[in-house]
Amino acid sequence: MNTSHDLPINELQSEGRLRSALRRYSLSTGMQIGLDFAVLLAAFVLAYLLRFDFDLPRDEWHNFLVQAPLVILLQFLALSIAGARGSIWRYTGMAHIKSFLYSASASLAIVAIARLTLPGDYRAWRVPLSVAFIDCMLAFGGAFGLRVLRRGIYENAKRRRQVSDNRNADNSQQAKRPVLLIGAGQAGVLAAKEIDGRGDLDLDIKGFIDDDRSKLGRAVVLGHRVVGSTKDLARLVQSMDIDHVVITIAQASRQDIHRIVKLCEQIPIKVRIIPGLYEILDGRVGISRIRDVQIEDLLGREPVQLDVQSISRELAGKTVMVTGAGGSIGSELARQVLRFSPTSLLLVERAEFALFEIDQELSQANPAASIVAQVADIGDEVKMRALFDLYRPQVVIHAAAHKHVPLMESNPFEAIRNNVLCTRLLGELAGEFQTGVFVLVSTDKAVRPASIMGASKRVAELVVQDLNCRFETRYVAVRFGNVIGSAGSVIPIFQQQIRKGGPVTITDKRMQRYFMTIPEAAQLVLQASAIGQGGEVFILHMGELVRILDLAETLITLSGFKPHEDIKIVETGIRPGEKLYEELQFETEETVATSHPKIFINKLSRIEPVAVQQALTRLEGCVRDRDEQALRSFLDELLPEAQLNGKSKKPIAHSAGAAQ
Repeated sequence: MNTSHDLPINELQSEGRLRSALRRYSLSTGMQIGLDFAVLLAAFVLAYLLRFDFDLPRDEWHNFLVQAPLVILLQFLALSIAGARGSIWRYTGMAHIKSFLYSASASLAIVAIARLTLPGDYRAWRVPLSVAFIDCMLAFGGAFGLRVLRRGIYENAKRRRQVSDNRNADNSQQAKRPVLLIGAGQAGVLAAKEIDGRGDLDLDIKGFIDDDRSKLGRAVVLGHRVVGSTKDLARLVQSMDIDHVVITIAQASRQDIHRIVKLCEQIPIKVRIIPGLYEILDGRVGISRIRDVQIEDLLGREPVQLDVQSISRELAGKTVMVTGAGGSIGSELARQVLRFSPTSLLLVERAEFALFEIDQELSQANPAASIVAQVADIGDEVKMRALFDLYRPQVVIHAAAHKHVPLMESNPFEAIRNNVLCTRLLGELAGEFQTGVFVLVSTDKAVRPASIMGASKRVAELVVQDLNCRFETRYVAVRFGNVIGSAGSVIPIFQQQIRKGGPVTITDKRMQRYFMTIPEAAQLVLQASAIGQGGEVFILHMGELVRILDLAETLITLSGFKPHEDIKIVETGIRPGEKLYEELQFETEETVATSHPKIFINKLSRIEPVAVQQALTRLEGCVRDRDEQALRSFLDELLPEAQLNGKSKKPIAHSAGAAQ
């Protein structure tokens, strides 16, 4: 949400000056009451004059004088009771019209009933029905119109003041940049209203672009029409001298954004985008926060629809522990968990500064929440046992892990210690202290692993399934692919290389990966924790594989450069442990749908508990003895599907996406 503490000091000062300048346009309560009575009186007078063609008979004057105070007081009370008078005038909109309709209907019904039921002796109190109907329309229409006029005056004054402040700040008035809005739907309307309502935005809307031909030439917002479709964009950009275009499509699909970006690249014209409509409506961002198109927009899919009730039952009123809370996934999991009002949120992280940052962020955004930050290594049994004993977490989300593939190839013992042995320790503590559910965050690299990191996460999945047989705690694992923007992922590396002028390095132009956004990954992990019965390995619907070469070219384009010309792309060769393709399941695994359309269960062939314990003992010995050859040989023996020799196969056809 764009609250004041999010704004720079100069914006806060400007906002303060704006508020002070607009105070002189405010209306006191007495003035508002006086204006309402004036409108109601004028409406009743005009209704009587219209009824008698502006020639009011003498005997009707007496009736008018008797009826006017009664009708006006009745209408005023109806406005007050219905809430029409309770709204702030300068914010009046279509949402407020309902209260005016209620008050108008109620007052008209009372006047009409009095007209039809009062005896002849009360003739002076009986308002003619024609007068009642005319007065109702004029009175309540006038009262609503008065507020709309007040809003117009306020917004005009606000706009002029913002322009004045902008001029004073820059010492000169900058010419507004002509723009076209792509998308004439709800988000487009909101964007146009926001841009028009703010005098400090240097944008001049020249019209809308929309592929719905029925909208062509029609006005969307006052003064702004649909001037063409995306096929007409090149011509319109040239004829209107457009500076850039803004995508204003609510929750635009990846394909739509990609198509528009490619089209604008060919023209060429700069393309920007507004935040997602749901972010705007939730108040997390302002619609005027127009930004450049980001890679998340092109790789994103339809927004995740959570089963909020099931997650709330799982998390609300409980103590939740998140390990690796300072990491990209762990920190987002912590943010998402707080949405469901846990009794306490326990953040466990060994990197002090990363823990400090997420603790500060969450504490400031949720001052009433109980957030406990603990600097701890999940391999420290004494420390972790003390935490479990003190806080008794009912939900444990285990996101702490070593995940960098080439780095773990050089540090295999750390990968096994942290990803396997520490998972066992944490899982056993969860079972011992009767935690309700334990969720392991796993990876697609655990499928037919070609790296130590992938193999360590596959063994961690086996550990979780073994623990589920030994304790009453529900143990589940969740697999997903690359997370956009996570620490150490390919996208931040590409962006850094582009900022330096290139080259952008890719290991192999054939390489493909699954991608999802950090919030999407975190939300689906929570959803899986709510529906898991214990022992499952969940896989998330990852969409389509994305070529890393295409990703690099798109990032270069979005940065304003031409791939292979302005910024070179260089192949460096596949690194140790990497595969050309990632997979989400084995050929021998059966995929079963769940209650959530983006989450599936992998039916794995189980390993005997005794075999798992023996395997962990062997791995512990290899780590203790620092015997890398024995470690790799045993992983090959334990995981027959592993490809630790570096060979890679094409992914199987029936992946999570196909299963849907």
